[in-house]
Amino acid sequence: MKTMNILVINNYGQFCHLIHRTIRDLDMDTSMISNTSSVEDILSKGPDGLVLSGGPTLERAGNCAQYIKEIDLPILGICLGHQVMARTFGGEVGPGKYGGYAEVAVEILEQDDILQGMAPRTSVWASHADEVKTLPEGFIRLARSEICEIEAMKHETRPLYGVQWHPEVAHTEKGKDLFLNFFKVCEDS
Repeated sequence: MKTMNILVINNYGQFCHLIHRTIRDLDMDTSMISNTSSVEDILSKGPDGLVLSGGPTLERAGNCAQYIKEIDLPILGICLGHQVMARTFGGEVGPGKYGGYAEVAVEILEQDDILQGMAPRTSVWASHADEVKTLPEGFIRLARSEICEIEAMKHETRPLYGVQWHPEVAHTEKGKDLFLNFFKVCEDS
């Protein structure tokens, strides 16, 4: 695989720097960019893909909805990034019943694209303080768990992907595989 330029959009999450480091350690070029950057600023950096990091609240997601709507590149939303993606397309986001950050057994429903090689189940670390409650129009559910019906999703026609969990943390099984699968999507786009 060739070296890709993957920009990490900083949504002020506790693991944003870890996402950046994981991508760098997987031999990709990467920069961390403020979520208040303009679309033009982002495109001027010549990215092959974007990763929308986790973060504390939807209100602090800056211009992420604009990036999702206007930037025609592969985008991976992690936790808050996943939720912003869902809300941008009309999905509902709300508090999860189980809240805090913990290990979750995820059932892979569709191995398509970013979840290749992860079926039938994988163990991940995720926060469910907020979660996607209803699948947005034009999206396919990729994974679920006993505590959340939409753990992962993808757009039907655009290379937009969201996961509730944190693939960048060491305790998530196959987290690096998820990133490598996303890089393959970027390379093929």
